Amino acid sequence: MPMRVGRLPAERADEGGARRYERLLRSRTGRGAVALCSGALPALAFPAPSLWWFAYVALVPWLLLIRSAGTARRAAADGWLGGMGFMLAVHHWLMPSLHVFIVVLAALLGLLWAPWGVLVARLLGGSPSVRRSVAAVAVVPSGWLMIELVRSWEGLGGPWGLLGASQWEVAPALRVASVGGVWLVSLGVVAVNTTLALLLAVPAARRAATACLAAVAVGVGATVIWAPRPEESGSVRVAVVQPGVVEGPGSVERRFTRSEELTRGLAGRDVDLVVWGESSVGVDLSRSPGTADRVAALSRLVGADVLVNMDARRTDSPGRTGIFKSAVLVGPQGPTGDRYDKMRLVPFGEYVPARALLGWATSVGKAAGEDRLRGSGPVVMDLPDGLRVGPLVCFESAFPDMSRQLARDGSQLLVAQSSTSTFQHSWAPAQHASLGALRAAETGRPMAHATLTGVSAVYGPLGERVGPVLGTGASEAAVYDVPLARGTTLFVRLGAWPVYGALAVLAVFFGALGLRSLRTPAPRRPGRPARTAGGSPGRPGH
Repeated sequence: MPMRVGRLPAERADEGGARRYERLLRSRTGRGAVALCSGALPALAFPAPSLWWFAYVALVPWLLLIRSAGTARRAAADGWLGGMGFMLAVHHWLMPSLHVFIVVLAALLGLLWAPWGVLVARLLGGSPSVRRSVAAVAVVPSGWLMIELVRSWEGLGGPWGLLGASQWEVAPALRVASVGGVWLVSLGVVAVNTTLALLLAVPAARRAATACLAAVAVGVGATVIWAPRPEESGSVRVAVVQPGVVEGPGSVERRFTRSEELTRGLAGRDVDLVVWGESSVGVDLSRSPGTADRVAALSRLVGADVLVNMDARRTDSPGRTGIFKSAVLVGPQGPTGDRYDKMRLVPFGEYVPARALLGWATSVGKAAGEDRLRGSGPVVMDLPDGLRVGPLVCFESAFPDMSRQLARDGSQLLVAQSSTSTFQHSWAPAQHASLGALRAAETGRPMAHATLTGVSAVYGPLGERVGPVLGTGASEAAVYDVPLARGTTLFVRLGAWPVYGALAVLAVFFGALGLRSLRTPAPRRPGRPARTAGGSPGRPGH
């Protein structure tokens, strides 16, 4: 009598777990929860967790979920809910400021991923051929890049949390950024995720997927070896002043006093530029000669110009009175006349989009009670020793096009003045500081990221970290010997060409689908059955 071999307990547990997961996915609520969590996973690749390697596998669960959708409607829902989860996870630190409104915003922005979900299901669903699998490695990342492009518009929150930005401390990725900006890095990261999803789910396409993965690796290697490198051309000594957390009554004046104390400590250190953080001065220096004289005295003491940041009401021109965020250069004789007014404002933090419609957000969170006014254009400041400085304010360092324009205008040093004190104990300060590495690598220009309360950091022209990082617990001034560079990166020359390449890929793909639909004859509808004499259509002869 044959002996029956029973299954091991572990095998039975695995089968039970698989059945429970299948039941979960069949449930609309369960599948939605899985989509939300899958979309949130890539947030772990960004600071503060900074698991940069996780970015290359983080999308795989989401891609596999969409692949199993079965219908376009369900795939769109998986894309939407996953996008909502991603936006909530990457921007979760905004919750104390926006409260429930952050969920509304995430739900609206998550809709950008709904068409992407349909695209993923179209390419990865079912049993894709080798040709379709290879197309997926190009088309799926191109669709993702279109989402990043659209949400990079300031009115939709700006380019915070672009997937390629998670690679800010990976030297090969920074080299790729010098060729095609953060856009090219994002394309590569999504391409790797798509390839891994094919390797796991489509056995027939594993050879092609492996070849695609090898092609990505060869492309990165070639970029690292042959992409133009900026040539070092001396150095400059930059001091970053971070006063630290100063709260309570009179905090603006006490913060200014603390910045004065730290700056005095730089006397005799032969610095070329002193940088204060965003909103370090709470008055208009042109109307406050006493405050301007205090900063000028510091400039004379340390022997260098001081770049401060005013957050004050002033009149810019007839009919233009309001609050500006302005980077102002102050020399030994007072303000030099070089001033840059912030152009791109933080939605809800510095202005409320469509205030007549969304003004209620001020009653449920910390949205701006009054809209700040915008500057008219970028400014390059000239220091006495000939150094040319390109200032950015706050989250303007997230916009690749702004730092690129400053580099094209002749900036030798990029400076970002920021304040993330509202989000002091969240992931935001570290994530904000990390953007400086991307902007430096893209432009081939060093970047100093100076904040009021941390994280402050400086990066060289290859995106490498220079000197110590001033964390959120620091109240000090640090001096950095920053290498300068000459030469132009391919990104500065060519701009966001990966975006146009992705558009071309999508155009070819959808064009091919359209041609195929024209060539394939539509299924013919069955004709009405003929009636026979003495019979019925269904039963002739009866």
